[in-house]
Amino acid sequence: MTTVDLKNILIHRIAGINDKSFLTAINTIIEKKSESKVYKTTPEQRKGIEKGKEQIANGEYFTNEQVELEMRLRF
Repeated sequence: MTTVDLKNILIHRIAGINDKSFLTAINTIIEKKSESKVYKTTPEQRKGIEKGKEQIANGEYFTNEQVELEMRLRF
């Protein structure tokens, strides 16, 4: 089955659905998949991103495993 075939099947099947909540859920999934937002950052945010990149380059970070272990030890 090609992508075009699958699209046509889905279009046909969706056209037959009258459940508004189900259609809303499908719409939400489609919107999330097709979003192509452009995020604009402030100068302060760009400065923070650059600082973070420098810290990573210098090895100044914790791995997810390290953070999870620390959380387990504290709680």
